[in-house]
Amino acid sequence: MAPLDAPTQAYFDKCVEKIGFVPNVLKAYAFDLAKLGAFSAMYNDLMLAPSGLSKLEREMIAVAVSAVNRCYYCLTAHGAAVRALSGTPELGEQILMNYRAARLDARQRAILDFAVKLTETPHLVEEPDRTALRDAGLSERDIWDVAAVAAFFNMSNRVASATDMRPNPEYHAQAR
Repeated sequence: MAPLDAPTQAYFDKCVEKIGFVPNVLKAYAFDLAKLGAFSAMYNDLMLAPSGLSKLEREMIAVAVSAVNRCYYCLTAHGAAVRALSGTPELGEQILMNYRAARLDARQRAILDFAVKLTETPHLVEEPDRTALRDAGLSERDIWDVAAVAAFFNMSNRVASATDMRPNPEYHAQAR
């Protein structure tokens, strides 16, 4: 890691205060504080800012996309988040292994179908795919958010895999 400036140290301290540790993804990006700042800003906007998608739905997208990409880091970290947010430990495991086996409502299923198709075969996404989301109650902004979260995790998965990024051990025991 590069020497941390005061705002970055405060951010890391806030992580320790809120979740008990600094996620390894943040430490991995800390070699370049500008890259860490860009990554954190985008993550926080997509995953925590107001949206028509719930936090759980956004985490479910992260897990479904990461399952396609077999990203160990994101499956572990975001699988824990799905378990915690849903209050249903098996949901995180089902989405991780095969979201189609999970008992999802029509909206959740449409979201994950779209995110997975966008991950596996983006060139095949067409108007009927967006129509399925609208039919499930998503707005145009919601569709944008589904796509943006899926795209972010496709990028993150590739960086994590390329750099052999490993999840913090604490994620494994969370919400079980």
